[in-house]
Amino acid sequence: MAGGIIMTLIDSELSALDGDSAPIPILAEVGGIPVSGLLAEARDPRAVLVALHGGSTSSVYYDCPGHPELSLLRLGQRLGYTVQALDRPGYGASTPFAAELGTAAQRVDLMFGAIAAHLGSRPRGAGIFLVGHSAGCELIMRMAADERGADLLGVELAGTGRLHPPFAEQTLRGPDSDGGTRAPTLGDLLWQPERLYPPDVRFGGTIAASGARLESSTVQKWAEHDFPRLAGRVPIPVRFTIGDHERVWRNDSQELTAVAALFGAAPRVVLSHRPNTGHNLSVGYTAAAYHLSLLAFAEECVAARADGDFSAPTTQLDGFAHASPSTEGTR
Repeated sequence: MAGGIIMTLIDSELSALDGDSAPIPILAEVGGIPVSGLLAEARDPRAVLVALHGGSTSSVYYDCPGHPELSLLRLGQRLGYTVQALDRPGYGASTPFAAELGTAAQRVDLMFGAIAAHLGSRPRGAGIFLVGHSAGCELIMRMAADERGADLLGVELAGTGRLHPPFAEQTLRGPDSDGGTRAPTLGDLLWQPERLYPPDVRFGGTIAASGARLESSTVQKWAEHDFPRLAGRVPIPVRFTIGDHERVWRNDSQELTAVAALFGAAPRVVLSHRPNTGHNLSVGYTAAAYHLSLLAFAEECVAARADGDFSAPTTQLDGFAHASPSTEGTR
């Protein structure tokens, strides 16, 4: 089976990474609310990836302006996947309708509706695989835990978690008023070390967008309540990815093992610890390596859908065997 998959990928035609393969803007109306995004369509897709960005950015997070080499949409398309990056509720075209999207059920219905509307009669291959980053994981996990989630191929969660390291706790509480040195900022958590990102992308740069008005309420109880509760209801394969320079969430092997235990209904959980990678995995210099590993997991889910099962261990550690926890992520 593995050999057949490799031959299929080698034999496929890979389009050139140039302007001709640029993702196209998409817009669809779902229940009177417009949902925008980007689409990179493969002619005969192995599957469809649907990606939801994090906070204070948009669907361009997955197709970084000026850096086609970092693009999940372009790479996925070249490897035979249709990739759809959607603007989350309250972002892009749906920004004026944020007041109508206050409940989790409304946002989940909107995203499932948007996927269907944007894909229309386009081929879906083996099915739909969800990808989420940071605050986007909140909605991705609600979709995976929904009754409609059982039909999905799998899910990728990146840049999220359930516990903050002490450094992040201090920053998220706000600056101390002791008159000392400059207090750490949210940017110090999200965009450090700077050397991991192209200069024009650092601290948001070309991918920045105004945060949605409903964002603070949707993530308020995420770490301590919603994440653990939803994790136990996800019935599909899960890959949980975190960078070795992650500073918002704990990234040590002990904590990641505890996170894996939350996904009790998932047939397989892969914990991926990415080297030379910070919080914003899809726009750093290692983005292509991350995206290739993500697509490899999606390919495993495609094969498992065909076989009806995984033969791999229920829980798999990827990148931890000879790596110590990042001092930046755990201090």
